[in-house]
Amino acid sequence: MEKKIVIVGAGYAGILTAKKLAKKLKKEDVKITIIDKNPFHTMLTELHEVAANRVDEDSIKISLKKVFAGRKVDVKMDTVASIDFEKKSVEGQLESYAYDYLVLAAGSKPTFYGTPGAEEFTYKLWSYDDAILLKGRIEDMFRTAARETNEEKRKKLLTFYVVGAGFTGVEMIGELAEYVPFLCEKFDIKRSEVTLVNVDGLSRPIPNMPEKLSAKVTRRLEKMGVQLRLNTFVSSVGEDFIELKNGEKIDRMGTCTVIWAAGIQCCDITAEAGKSLEAQRGGRIQVDEYLKSTKDKDVYVIGDNMYFIAEGEECPVPQMVENCEQSADIAAHNLVNEITGKGEKKAYKPAFHGVMVSIGGRYAVAHVGLPNHFFSLPSFLAMFAKHFINIIYFIQVLGWNKIFSYVKHEFFTIRNCRSFVGGHFSNRTPSFLLVPLRVWLGAVWVFEGIMKIVEGWFNEPMLTGFFGGASGWYDSILNAGTAAATGAADAVSAATGAAETATQAADAVAAASGAADATGTVATAVGHVLMNFDILGLVRIIFVTGKDLASSTISDYAFKLDIPLMNWFLDKFILPYDNVQIAMQIFIVLAEILVGLALMGGLFTSPAAAFSLVLQFMFVCTTGLYLGTFWMIFAGVAVLIGAGRTLGLDYYAMPALKKAWKKLPLIRRLYIYND
Repeated sequence: MEKKIVIVGAGYAGILTAKKLAKKLKKEDVKITIIDKNPFHTMLTELHEVAANRVDEDSIKISLKKVFAGRKVDVKMDTVASIDFEKKSVEGQLESYAYDYLVLAAGSKPTFYGTPGAEEFTYKLWSYDDAILLKGRIEDMFRTAARETNEEKRKKLLTFYVVGAGFTGVEMIGELAEYVPFLCEKFDIKRSEVTLVNVDGLSRPIPNMPEKLSAKVTRRLEKMGVQLRLNTFVSSVGEDFIELKNGEKIDRMGTCTVIWAAGIQCCDITAEAGKSLEAQRGGRIQVDEYLKSTKDKDVYVIGDNMYFIAEGEECPVPQMVENCEQSADIAAHNLVNEITGKGEKKAYKPAFHGVMVSIGGRYAVAHVGLPNHFFSLPSFLAMFAKHFINIIYFIQVLGWNKIFSYVKHEFFTIRNCRSFVGGHFSNRTPSFLLVPLRVWLGAVWVFEGIMKIVEGWFNEPMLTGFFGGASGWYDSILNAGTAAATGAADAVSAATGAAETATQAADAVAAASGAADATGTVATAVGHVLMNFDILGLVRIIFVTGKDLASSTISDYAFKLDIPLMNWFLDKFILPYDNVQIAMQIFIVLAEILVGLALMGGLFTSPAAAFSLVLQFMFVCTTGLYLGTFWMIFAGVAVLIGAGRTLGLDYYAMPALKKAWKKLPLIRRLYIYND
C-alpha cells in the first residue's frame, strides 16, 4: 500500500529532506509531495547581495522543477492554510494533501517585538521579494535625492537604518556600505551626505562570535562609514522617522529607509500547528531526539521550526542553515527506517562547525572548527570558506548546474569588482577581441597538420625519430660537460637508431612544437642548461637553450617535462610497432587539423581549445616546446570559454545543443547542464 509523505516548505531543510527521501525510497511504493508558495527555493543567506546589487537576482533562487527533475517528488505550488492532524491532511488554498507522514519545514518570518510601526514602515530581508523590493528602494532614494533641493528632505532620503546587528543585519549594512560609493558616483552625490546606521539593543555586533571577532566587525563597519548605535532599542518607526531609545532618552531621527533585521519567529502555519502540537518560544515546536513531534509521532519537525536542546547543551539548536542540513539528514533517515523497516533510527546529535559573517564582498570574519576546537580565520580565508560551504550545499541541491551559476555570479560577472579576490576574475574583456587570436591559433594547427601530411606521417612510422631525436638533443645539452657538439650528434644517432644528425634532431623538436625552423641550432653549440630538476623520480623539469646565453633568442630556449611513466608507455606500446606508430601519427594529424578548423570556425570552441591544450601538454612531455611556441598554450587558455560565440558558429550551435541536451531525462536528473 502506497505511503504518502508530505513536506511543508521548500527551504533549506525541506528541499534536502525531499531529495534524500527520493533517493533512498525510489524502489518503494511511496509518494513524496513538497509544498511551497513559490516555484523556487531561495538562498536566504545571500539576500543582502541582491538587495545591495552585487549579484543578479536570479542567483539566489533555484527552480524546484529543476531540483526534482527525474525524481519521485511531486512539487506543488500552494499556500498551506491549516493542518488537520486527526484526519492527517494538509489544507492548501488550492487543494488538500493527505499524508501518512508529515515533515514540517515551513521556515520563519521576521518578528517585530510589538514595536509600533515596525511591520508597516520597514523593509524586511527574509524573502526573494524582500530583496528585490529593497534593491529598488535603495537606488530610488539616491535617484530622488539627486534632484531634491530641500536639504532636510535630501538628508532623510540619504539616511539608512538597519535594525539588528546579528548576522543578517551586519551583512546587510556591510553590503550597503560597500555599495554606497558606487551609487554616489552614479548620481553625483557626495559620500559625506549619506548616513548609514546599524542599531541593536545588545552591547556588541554578532554576539554569537567571540568578543575579539565582534571588535573586528565593529572596526570594519566604522572604517566603511557605518555608525553603530548599540545598547539602543527602537521604540517606534514611522514613514519618515525612527525613534531610538537609550536608557530613558528617546531620539527621533529622520529617515526614509529602515531595514528590519532584528530577529525571526516561526511562520504562521507553524504557529498554527503549535496549537495542536507542543509549542515553545518563538512558535517553535518541541521534538524528541528523533525529530518527531512530542504530541504526534507521524509528524517530523525540522530546521527553523524545531525546538530541541541537544544533550549537554543549555540552549535550543540555532536557527541556521547547518541545523537545517543536519536535521534534514536525520529526519530522512528515520522516515526511511519507518517505511522500510530496515536499519535503526538515529538520534539527533548536532555537531556544528562554526559561524561566519561577510561584511561586503571583500571582507569576512569566521569562527569555525570542530566542537570544543574552534579557531578564527583571517578575512581572505573566511570569505573562501563561505564560498566553499555554499558550493558544498549546491552540490547537494542542484549539482553542476548551480555551481556553475554561482561561480559565474560571484566571480566572473561580479559588479564593480566587489568580490574577495578584488574582481580580478570578473569578465570585462569584450569577446570579439579574441576572434583574431582564435582564428590564428586554429590556422597554425591546420598548418602543422598539413605539413605533417607532406612529411609523410600517413605513410611511414616517424615517431621513433620524432621523439628520439628530440631526446638526444636534450641529452647533448645536459651532458655537455663530457661531450662536445660532435659527441652530442652521435648520441642523437644512437637514440634514433639511424644516421640522424644534431641538426635533424633540432628539426624534430621544432616540428613537434610548431616552432620555426631550428636548423643549425645544435650543430654549432652544445647549449646551456638553466634547469634540470627531478621531483621524486616522477617528473624531471628541463629548461635549456641550444646556444650560449649571450646569443640565445626566445626561439632557442626549450622546455620539457620528462615523465618516466610516459616514456615507459611509449617505449613499450607505441615505438616498437610500426602500425601503432602510424595510427598514432594519423590521430595526431587529424586532431591538429580538426582542432584548427573548429577554432577557425568558432565551432565547439571550448572542447577544441581544451584538446589544443592536451596536444600541447603531450608535446611538452615528449619532445618539449621552444618558448617561441608557448603562445599557443596561452592562446588555448584565452579562448577556452565562450570565444566561439562572437563571429563563430557556436553562436548558433551551442544554444540549440544546450536546449536539446538539458531535455534528456538523465542529464536533468544529474544536473550536468548549465543555463
